[in-house]
Amino acid sequence: MKKFIPLFFLFLLLVAVGNILPLGNREKNRAKPQYSEPQKVEASGRVRLVGNSPMTSLVISGEEREWYVESGEKKKLMHLQQQNVTVTAYEYYEDRIFANGTSAGRFYFLKDIIIIDPQP
Repeated sequence: MKKFIPLFFLFLLLVAVGNILPLGNREKNRAKPQYSEPQKVEASGRVRLVGNSPMTSLVISGEEREWYVESGEKKKLMHLQQQNVTVTAYEYYEDRIFANGTSAGRFYFLKDIIIIDPQP
């Protein structure tokens, strides 16, 4: 019985170290973030403010997708909240990943925005 106790603790130690150290290929099941090169697009939709303070984002919600407005561009659209707008801008996307490695989806962003048509 006295030999069993140290062996048991050695076993627990090895199990704990095995879970901490990255052994094997754990990365194969994790999603890899992808980014795109910016393309010039025309986007139409309703301007909305989403999130909780202090981490709010300005979003243009179109029929097909939502575009997040870069933080430096918020000033251009902040006064048009809850209005429909048409803008030209450079669109790029970013695949977001949760901490456990699974995909959180693709987020589209707009930068260098030029307002074409604000509609009340």
